[in-house]
Amino acid sequence: MLEQMNRRDFLRVGALAGAAASVAGRSLAAVEASPLRLAVIGTGSRGTYLLQVALGLEGVEVPALCDINLANLNRAIGIVRETRGKEPAGYSEGPRDYQRLLQRDDVDAVLIATPMQLHGAMAIDSLREGKHVLSEVAAAMTLDECWGIVRAQRSSGKVYMLAENCCYYAQNLVILDMVEQGVFGDRTYAACGYVHDCRELVFAADGGLTWRGEMARDYLGNLYPTHAIGPIAQWLGINRGDRFESLVAFSTRPGSIARYAARRFGPESTAARLRFPGGDSTTTLIRTAKGVVIDLRYDISSARPHPNTTYYSLQGATAAYDDDGVEQRVWIEGRSPAYDWEPLSKYTAEYEHPLWKTWREEASRSGHSGGDFFVVQQFLQAVRSGAPPPIDAVDAATWSCVIPLSAASIRAGGAPQKVPDFTEGAWRGA
Repeated sequence: MLEQMNRRDFLRVGALAGAAASVAGRSLAAVEASPLRLAVIGTGSRGTYLLQVALGLEGVEVPALCDINLANLNRAIGIVRETRGKEPAGYSEGPRDYQRLLQRDDVDAVLIATPMQLHGAMAIDSLREGKHVLSEVAAAMTLDECWGIVRAQRSSGKVYMLAENCCYYAQNLVILDMVEQGVFGDRTYAACGYVHDCRELVFAADGGLTWRGEMARDYLGNLYPTHAIGPIAQWLGINRGDRFESLVAFSTRPGSIARYAARRFGPESTAARLRFPGGDSTTTLIRTAKGVVIDLRYDISSARPHPNTTYYSLQGATAAYDDDGVEQRVWIEGRSPAYDWEPLSKYTAEYEHPLWKTWREEASRSGHSGGDFFVVQQFLQAVRSGAPPPIDAVDAATWSCVIPLSAASIRAGGAPQKVPDFTEGAWRGA
């Protein structure tokens, strides 16, 4: 069952950390600084950056780190030693050595920042060992893994949070605040996408495949949905009054990655002869139980510039919003002075989210427009306070199941696929 405190309540309580209110008899300031022992599984560039964010917050100790790449592991060990004056234990003896780390009694929580294909199994194992989990996106690649995360979280009672940083972009939280204050009225349609030319990131320097390349080789469908769908799901109250009910997906023919490989490595190279099952661009249409339609695009192959990798739009009965990745525009019926778009900046002071009001200085120093700070800070706050995280296991499964379901729809010629109700009916009363 979903927790009684909803996302809006938790975000606003979390924004008041350091104030004079109390949670379970303790001041929120004490909760914010209470000791927490965090281990990191995966210390590549992403894991190391989030590790540094965590070390910048009070009360975080790092007793152990894990990575099969010794150079990455040793770099991260050095960062912890320099920051905390203690050297963490290192685990690097093969791809399952993280399970030894999970046996440690001095680890309260783990941050999972390995290649995406490993997130699901590692999160399930961590929850089963009684560890809180902050997982990089996406949460899982299969429906079994999605259900596994939900069930492992429920049975363990531990905090699971998806580190979806796009949900914390200042403009996305402004729109969330406007939605919650009724500016949009009933929402009927949304569009979003992750469009990011990643061809260079698919291949290593020698023409071998990176983890992104292996994912593109081994999987079909929208393989990276959460950056786009996460903020939209929050604006629509998904799992909290509405839910994804069904989806259909279509993909274009492939070709861009092969052309890129031929140009970079030569037309006779092994890289150029590889064939990937997915098309250059995938479109998924999702229908919710309340009849909202979401147009979700995924494209990491097409040759095109991208001032930003995500875009969002929202249509309500009384307002419309459009963010094309360059500018954010809004129109509010009865309030906008003309029948024309206005810059969202006109309303940001009025609808600035409490999280940004409280943490603007700290968040502004972190990556992904402040989102990296908030995913770590909000996870730590949830663990310490005992409140449900704002992006929980059910959200993670709902957003990530787009991966296998979009693939199933494409294989079936665009046939509709039912989206599981990971709340098991609780969305109606949330």
